[in-house]
Amino acid sequence: MTRFLTSEDVRRANSRVIEVDEGTIVTAQAQDTAREAGIVIQHRSGSSYAEPAPSRGPDASLAQRSLPHLPEPPMEGELQSFTGVVVTAAGRNRPGVLSEITAAIASSQASILDISQKVVEGYFHIVLMVELPPGSGFAQMKSTLECMGGPDDYVVRVMHERVFRFMHRV
Repeated sequence: MTRFLTSEDVRRANSRVIEVDEGTIVTAQAQDTAREAGIVIQHRSGSSYAEPAPSRGPDASLAQRSLPHLPEPPMEGELQSFTGVVVTAAGRNRPGVLSEITAAIASSQASILDISQKVVEGYFHIVLMVELPPGSGFAQMKSTLECMGGPDDYVVRVMHERVFRFMHRV
């Protein structure tokens, strides 16, 4: 079982040194509280505290071994050539909503690769996979689309496919 050291544990400590077992997770708030109070957190062996390796999530060793089929998003330097975009929209259904959104995408010279739409009891949810042409402006398209609709109509969100893939790996 994993043990956690919280900021409350640090505040209750009656010592300038807190010793933790290997594998104990010290929360970021506990680390800040200890630093502010001049308290040192260390392992029982006397070594400085180091965060243990993750046991779950995409960075855990099991995930690294068992999920090699997941494509890695491009690295930072490759973002310039990255063109995949995910557009989501949700709100009250009315005639012309899809047309408005796709026309705004077309004005950015982008191509719609895939679209999914669901309407339930007068409300819609649309997800579009979009490809921007090389050299086009992601920020401009994002700004244009996210200004569409309104609080009583619909809301549009735009994100790089890279962000979307990272969000859904956990």
